[in-house]
Amino acid sequence: MPHSVDSAPTFAELGVAAEIVDALAQAGITRTFAIQELAIPLALSGRDLIGQARTGMGKTFGFGVPLLDRVFDDADIAELDGTPRALVIVPTRELAVQVGDDLTMAARHTPIRVTTIYGGRPYEDQVAALGEGVDVVVGTPGRLIDLYERGDLTLSAVAILVLDEADEMLDMGFLPDIQKLWSALPSSPAPLQSMLFSATMPGPILTLARTLMRRPVNIRAESGDAAATHATTNQVVFRSHRMDKLEVTARVLQATGRGRTIIFARTKRTAADVAQDLGQRGFSIGSVHGDMSQEARERSLDAFRRGAVDILVATDVAARGIDVDDVTHVINFQTPDDPMTYVHRIGRTGRAGRTGTAVTLVGFDETRKWAAINDELGLGMAEPPEWFSTSPELYDALSIPTGASGSVGPARAVLGSPARKARKR
Repeated sequence: MPHSVDSAPTFAELGVAAEIVDALAQAGITRTFAIQELAIPLALSGRDLIGQARTGMGKTFGFGVPLLDRVFDDADIAELDGTPRALVIVPTRELAVQVGDDLTMAARHTPIRVTTIYGGRPYEDQVAALGEGVDVVVGTPGRLIDLYERGDLTLSAVAILVLDEADEMLDMGFLPDIQKLWSALPSSPAPLQSMLFSATMPGPILTLARTLMRRPVNIRAESGDAAATHATTNQVVFRSHRMDKLEVTARVLQATGRGRTIIFARTKRTAADVAQDLGQRGFSIGSVHGDMSQEARERSLDAFRRGAVDILVATDVAARGIDVDDVTHVINFQTPDDPMTYVHRIGRTGRAGRTGTAVTLVGFDETRKWAAINDELGLGMAEPPEWFSTSPELYDALSIPTGASGSVGPARAVLGSPARKARKR
């Protein structure tokens, strides 16, 4: 039976501390999603668990709420003294910021101090925060290792470890760092509680779990044969000529009901070029890619979350950790390199019970990539139709007004990218 949020238990009914329940309620969060309903009671009891859930299924509070509850008031965890009691390891800076913000919000009525540690920012601020006293640390592997080896990060009192998006960390080559951090954590006086969350479970992740976790309980928020993509996401796939993709994209962005939108590009250069071009066409654009400073990336992400810009152009690595529930459209300007990248990209829409639309533009040099994605995920779209920016089928499939053109107004500056002189059209 599908999980219904309306009939799901509340956080209070699962035994979560009133202080945390109140903080969540102030943010409009009262009832649990499926992964939370399954994970929270187990985690509150101190059990190790492995949670398999896609992006947008609510896993941050699935581990974050019991983590905060136990750190706040569990007899097995030593009283707070300014040395970390919990460590959350995530693959990217953006996800670190998002998870840190969510935990800080949920802990607002408790004395728990949460800090976020990641590269691309000065050491001094992070060292100072650790020196002032921290109870929960959220961070990326590289910077966590650096601060631990320098003696600035104390791990001797950590009682809870969380690995979030473990498969992404494996793909990014972080497995040795994770093993090193894990081995630095104490196993006594109380046993270390570890929670591992991942969209997929490749062999090395399962090996890590078997060797380092204590009889973990496996939980999934969906059946084993569930589709890899959200049923609430309408997937529109068609072949598009490389020289026509920007014209197509400009029209898709005028679809009826379009709200926050993420456009994915495969390379940093393409992401920058697409953002600038759409800005010249009058769209409200933010950009996030690896050639930008961390500060500029955070400005763009914050503007997107606040709604100051409603379109974000991003590369795959830069977009990890974008946790915004009300993204209505995802546009794959370039076809992803592999099936799981496709799943992660389109998982940014159709989240938390909402509907969404994922549009994939398959270039004529990308047909083999699309065939591999289609076959692996069983999408039934082996031969996408060929549409142009003037094709009536495009307008019909995406509810684009018939009068839509390649521009919506005067050129606008792109948030996160240097200004560029307007081009003649």
